Amino acid sequence: MSKIAEMNEKIAEKVVEGYKKIETGVVDGYKKIETGVVEGWEKVSNKCVEVLFAKEGETVEEAKKRLSGKSSVKDEEA
Repeated sequence: MSKIAEMNEKIAEKVVEGYKKIETGVVDGYKKIETGVVEGWEKVSNKCVEVLFAKEGETVEEAKKRLSGKSSVKDEEA
């Protein structure tokens, strides 16, 4: 293989290596942001349900279930 072809191959390898590092960094950063947003939204949502909609002694999960209309007949009678 000629020296020019060898140099082109080395350059190509370095470009691909750099691209993969950038790609990994962007994807990892996005996942961290996404996770933070989802967790933050869940905390806000749970607090709103707890303060505004939960009955006394009712957990957030129970209140969400009741509000979604998926509670059992026994729960509705109480």
